[in-house]
Amino acid sequence: MPVITKISVQKHNKERYSIFTDSGRGEEYAFSVDEDVLIKHNLKKGMELDDFSVTEMLFQDDIRKAYNTAINYLAHRMRSEAEVRDYLLKKEIADPVIKEAIHKLYEYKFLNDEEFANAFVRTQLNTTDKGAEVIKMELKNKGISPDLISKVVEEVSFDEQLEKAIKLSDKYAQKNKKDSSKILKQKIEQMLQRKGYSFAIIRAALDETKVEKEEDDEMDALRIQGEKLHNKYSKLPEREYRQKLKMALYRKGFPMEMIDEFITEKENEE
Repeated sequence: MPVITKISVQKHNKERYSIFTDSGRGEEYAFSVDEDVLIKHNLKKGMELDDFSVTEMLFQDDIRKAYNTAINYLAHRMRSEAEVRDYLLKKEIADPVIKEAIHKLYEYKFLNDEEFANAFVRTQLNTTDKGAEVIKMELKNKGISPDLISKVVEEVSFDEQLEKAIKLSDKYAQKNKKDSSKILKQKIEQMLQRKGYSFAIIRAALDETKVEKEEDDEMDALRIQGEKLHNKYSKLPEREYRQKLKMALYRKGFPMEMIDEFITEKENEE
């Protein structure tokens, strides 16, 4: 059996050691191990090594390397177990090694999916305008279990989500004053759906948002839209012009009596 003849610290990594052995053919480099593995197996000069012990040491060393790789990955921010597992797989680390490294990360409290999920939800709520449904999908993509997703998202209060949705709705309504009340309402609903707000939140937010315009404001919005369409269709024959203008404004959500009023205004101008 090979006998350890020398143990030396590696130049570029003081926590790793090169093991040299002699199997009867003179001293030669055999393998390297992490300091923890060296201590655990009490490696020293003159020790005989068998194949089983070497295999076990190398397996433990692979676990240690995977663990250290994961620690470096976790140093930037919290990660879910699935994110760490996927990262190690991309590093071409074997599944049994990853399993043991993940176990070690839990043991030393570097991994905790519930803490990660809670922190993720809180960060998204504080720094973005995302609703609960989008946050749920993002947690799912990060490998968080459905039960845990339900648990952490349910802890977000209805009022907290509603407050954000109302602010988004008010801001959107202010920026889109030229739209008809009907279309503005539809656009706000679609915007809030895309951002992940539930139908209950959307309905409540719309109730608190000034979407329905006063008649004069609605007419002003119609005139803005109507002028653009008038310029587009004005060279058409009168009957076709009136048809296209009416249908275009109706599709934009304006009531027919206001459309007729606008067309009359344009005819009187001419």
